[in-house]
Amino acid sequence: QLQLEESGGGLVQPGGSLTLSCTGSLFAAGLYTAAWFRQAPGKEREGVSAITSMGSSTGYADSVKDRFTISRDNAKNIVYLQMNDLKPGDTGVYYCAAGTFFPGGPPTAGDYDYWGQGTQVTVSS
Repeated sequence: QLQLEESGGGLVQPGGSLTLSCTGSLFAAGLYTAAWFRQAPGKEREGVSAITSMGSSTGYADSVKDRFTISRDNAKNIVYLQMNDLKPGDTGVYYCAAGTFFPGGPPTAGDYDYWGQGTQVTVSS
């Protein structure tokens, strides 16, 4: 069974950058689409970005386009989320997810079968 573990969260000032990592036990098999979601206190989980199993296509939420970049290194079993120009509205718990379906655009939670435990990102001065 695919197991996912996020890392790289923390506290950052507005305008700063963070890179999140998601280690997936079976990413090297090249079978799983991966995605990042986030959830702020009192809000629903939001799809942030997704990438196909071999990294050929990506999708982003409008709120993060041109600021966030998703990438993957299957040989290392890792998916990354590079986050630049962070804003207070980016605060939340960020979750990595994996599945086998990629319809394009920002990810939808129902398309993903495996989830990590999440990592906290706080953007504050």
